[in-house]
Amino acid sequence: MFRRLLLWFGCWAMAGCSPQAARRAALERELLRLTDSVQAQVGIAAVLGEGDTLTINNKPGYPMASVFKFHQALALLDSLDRARLTPDFPLSVRSSDLLPDTWSPLRDARPEGGYSLSVAELLAYSIAHSDNNVCDLLFRFLGGPETVGRYIHGLGLSDTAVAADEETMHRDPATQYANTTSPLDAVRLLERFRRGELLRPSSTDLLMHTMLSTATGPDKLKGLLPAGTPVAHKTGSGLRDAQGTVAADNDIGIIFLPDGRTCSIAVLITDSAEADSTNAHTIALISKNIYNYLASEETIK
Repeated sequence: MFRRLLLWFGCWAMAGCSPQAARRAALERELLRLTDSVQAQVGIAAVLGEGDTLTINNKPGYPMASVFKFHQALALLDSLDRARLTPDFPLSVRSSDLLPDTWSPLRDARPEGGYSLSVAELLAYSIAHSDNNVCDLLFRFLGGPETVGRYIHGLGLSDTAVAADEETMHRDPATQYANTTSPLDAVRLLERFRRGELLRPSSTDLLMHTMLSTATGPDKLKGLLPAGTPVAHKTGSGLRDAQGTVAADNDIGIIFLPDGRTCSIAVLITDSAEADSTNAHTIALISKNIYNYLASEETIK
């Protein structure tokens, strides 16, 4: 409560300085209200402009769930770039790769195994459809989660850890807390990707297009934005324990505004006692408020 009072006092003081400061203070108050309105820990980070980053409840330790498939995709494409291979490079899919009792659109479509798909095709399953079996197949090609963890740490993102694959997390739900990040680390990674600092241009374009095609979580970051707003994003949904608490309900992505600006945003929810629909609606409300703030900023100018 004391932290809230200090923040509100600071916002009130800023509000007396300029209309822009008042708008920013109002946005932060509304985001705090939203995070306090649910039985969960909610972390937010967003890049509102060059050098202007907003954070609420930023700290390490938020379980990523399938958000880490974005991190894996970056490490995978970086490895191909370094080896001078293209995303057309084929990988074998065996029947033993297609485990039951996990989310896997590829297994549902082609359960027989014994075929090859290109890295680009596999990324479409892993990113756009969040296929758990494909994710683990890509981990095996890369050398395991530790390879992705080393890649991320090499980028200087000290709040992020990747240590468990999907099979491990489904076998032992406690390991959901092995793959973690902070909201700020997530948007820093999104920004470096967006600016083309991590991959070759063709690889950046491929992953951006794949994320724009994401089919999961239409009610999260995109849920309350104007129809047709492009959002390149990766969702994550954790498992619930015996008490009904879900480890993670997340969405991170890049929102494209009509005037050509972008907003990298991460909303991470952990230890939530709320229904999935409530978590998704909370993410959508946060995204809507940040979008409206940026849209009205252009109108004021």
